[in-house]
Amino acid sequence: MSKNGKTRIPDVLERHERALLTDWLVNQKAAPTYRPDLMKEGELQEQSREFIRLLARATRDGIMDVQQPQWQEVRELLASISRSRGQQGFSPSATATFIFSFKEPLFAYLRREFESDPKTLLENTWAANVLLDKLGLFTAEVHQQAREEVIRRQQTEMLELSTPVVKLWDGILALPLIGTLDSARTQTVMENLLQKIVESGCETAIIDITGVPTVDTVTAQHLLKTVAAARLMGADCIISGVRPQIAQTIVHLGVDLSAVTTKANLADAFALALKRLGLSVCKDTVKRS
Repeated sequence: MSKNGKTRIPDVLERHERALLTDWLVNQKAAPTYRPDLMKEGELQEQSREFIRLLARATRDGIMDVQQPQWQEVRELLASISRSRGQQGFSPSATATFIFSFKEPLFAYLRREFESDPKTLLENTWAANVLLDKLGLFTAEVHQQAREEVIRRQQTEMLELSTPVVKLWDGILALPLIGTLDSARTQTVMENLLQKIVESGCETAIIDITGVPTVDTVTAQHLLKTVAAARLMGADCIISGVRPQIAQTIVHLGVDLSAVTTKANLADAFALALKRLGLSVCKDTVKRS
């Protein structure tokens, strides 16, 4: 630290910017996490140069709290780097190494500058160590958040793909369900079904639970909510795929499905839906040559 309490780190960064950049790039390319197949050297060099420049500016006022406004540009740069590297396939540790690998060259030039002043050397080396640790952890956290956002988006897309609403006939929709029906998926099911009811004007919707492994109280309540929502939109629901085991479970749980029409399989439900429309399926008795 200087006599006025400010760090000497920005002086070293500005005075030895080119040399620091050169040594840092050597360190990064020598690290086991270096992936030239994922990032061009020119991009790495530009990111490193910009970080040194913004780091010197942020530390100029001696404020070492990376959450303060003076560090906004540094945070934005590191957030951008973390997200892009996450998309490129870098691991969180590889992303954090971008910061941690800067310690060795920075410490070397701090030692060169203040080797005759052990107190100043110790204070600034410790300050730089703590600072780079905070920035390294910040990059890892942003990287993890970006990966979690991707996972959540993929889960949402998978939910939408796993709840297709199919038009079986004019006025008849079918919603085949496969897998566990939880609160999040029920919301997606309900939204997709209601949207399709609005678009098609269908009056009957068949919810087929043949692919639902088990039905508990929560699952049954979710189904009832979906049926009630569809009725509010002017469509009546038929639940098909009620196997003997599921029927026994529902009775045992005491869930009241008396207000909902149920059928053992999709074919029976479809036949009932056609009947409500005044239609029926008959065998062709005309012999074909």
